[in-house]
Amino acid sequence: MKHRGNNFYYEDLRNKDLMRAYRTLLEADKKMRLQEVYRKVVIMPSERFWVSEERASIVVSAMETGKTLLDVGVSAPARKEMFEEIFRRYCVLREQRPDASIYDLVSEVVVSPAPKFYLTPSSAKVIINKIEKGWYDQRKRKLRHLFM
Repeated sequence: MKHRGNNFYYEDLRNKDLMRAYRTLLEADKKMRLQEVYRKVVIMPSERFWVSEERASIVVSAMETGKTLLDVGVSAPARKEMFEEIFRRYCVLREQRPDASIYDLVSEVVVSPAPKFYLTPSSAKVIINKIEKGWYDQRKRKLRHLFM
């Protein structure tokens, strides 16, 4: 579970990918209502699964031992669906390469293209609005002393 103050390591890359999908939809149909755009953008293919390799390995390892997603703190429907897809792909790779480590196989799955973003339309709306208003850049400027 994410706690206040935690930062998502792949946030910038995810945001660029989300904006790519958003702009693609807007260019295709400039008259589309924004609610429809957000609904469609989250089901567009993404360049990877937006979860860290470490977190995905922990969840997949737990799933392999028979624990449920709720046992490892995954309750959001979109996140559940994402981890189920990662686990499904992991099982296919596990059959092909049984000697490989869980981390290696999960890492390979996570960096492969994802069928969608696994976000809700309202989450996509919040992220896109923050990007357009420069919220992420402002936050980086305020916290720049931490990155030096």
